[in-house]
Amino acid sequence: MTETVITIPDFISVTLGFAVFLLGAQLNSRLQILRRYSIPEAVTGGLLTAAAVMFIYDFSGWKISFEMGSRDLFLVLFFAAIGLNARLSDLLAGGKPLAILLVLTFLTILAQNVIGAAGAVAFGYPAQAGVLMGSAALIGGHGTAIAWAPEVAMVTGLAGAPELGVAVATLGLVLAALVGGPIARRLITRHGLTPNRPEEEHTIGVADDETGSAVIDHLALIRVMLYLNLAIILGYALHALTQVAGLKLPLFVPCLVSGIVLANLRALIAPKAPPVARTPALALVSEFSLGTFLAMSLMSLQLWTIADLGLVIMAILVAQTLFAVAFVLFVLFPLLGRNYRAAVLSAGFGGFALGATPTAIANMTAVTKRYGPSPIAFVVLPLVSAFFVDIANAIVIQAIVNF
Repeated sequence: MTETVITIPDFISVTLGFAVFLLGAQLNSRLQILRRYSIPEAVTGGLLTAAAVMFIYDFSGWKISFEMGSRDLFLVLFFAAIGLNARLSDLLAGGKPLAILLVLTFLTILAQNVIGAAGAVAFGYPAQAGVLMGSAALIGGHGTAIAWAPEVAMVTGLAGAPELGVAVATLGLVLAALVGGPIARRLITRHGLTPNRPEEEHTIGVADDETGSAVIDHLALIRVMLYLNLAIILGYALHALTQVAGLKLPLFVPCLVSGIVLANLRALIAPKAPPVARTPALALVSEFSLGTFLAMSLMSLQLWTIADLGLVIMAILVAQTLFAVAFVLFVLFPLLGRNYRAAVLSAGFGGFALGATPTAIANMTAVTKRYGPSPIAFVVLPLVSAFFVDIANAIVIQAIVNF
């Protein structure tokens, strides 16, 4: 069968991302099991579309590839919105859970690589290749897996290192999008948990039982977009400074920080000005941005890349998933206080440990829309994933590869 590559232009990819998100929302509204386990709309639509693209590839040889130039803009917009929602009181209140998550994240990185190395040896791979079945591909995601694959290949002679890392990261992202909601549902229902401050506005999206009731006028929307754009402009400037200083951070990190600074300066200088943070308009833009980013990311997954390594990947990822779920339920949740915020962070960490930060946030968003808000969770988890993970992951991976 001759392979034909069909490239979908960037603008059409964004348009399809909107359609895929709406498809997921439609399916979620019709299938109670998806709502019960808080599966995000973008995940439902994105995975269904990726499966359809794989079906087309298997039966026709048409390899559909999506240009993704605009996708990262939605991610930057989303993290700027998280920053605008952050209050100094939240940052102070999040100090303890932030410290706990930092330690537990480091332990997760170590455990994932132990499982990956053991699996690699069991299936006849060099032990160092285990990082591509561990934290490089899971907590690190596609970018980290691709970045480390050449070094693993050089040290071990493993010719298919890039394909292995990408395949594990791909399936890990799928699992990450599916485990968060069930984890939160189990914890919330079993322990009878409710939000600490149920009167709080949702920081992302509108509650499921309030859809369509929030009043958002044109002035509120334009005000939100103005401050989001200002945060992104400042983020670009901060990003340039960090690069000059030799500090490599993804663009969304300085945009998150800029949003935090801008929001709290505004509250200090003009406390009586029309609100931007914790408003329905900002929550709506946040959900729109995250949903579009995640829908585009999932619909573009090339699931057929997993087929050639199916047995190896499935066996190791079953072990990784069982570890992640058990770790969240029996270690992370108790240490974070066994409260509602801990349950929301558990949903996020389950997605983050197997996938990526946007997936983790989408998991938490789906949970809070169903059960109630938890603003601090949306500040703490991105801070851990943005500032800590890449550095800790790089140190551990380098030590294992050089061992």
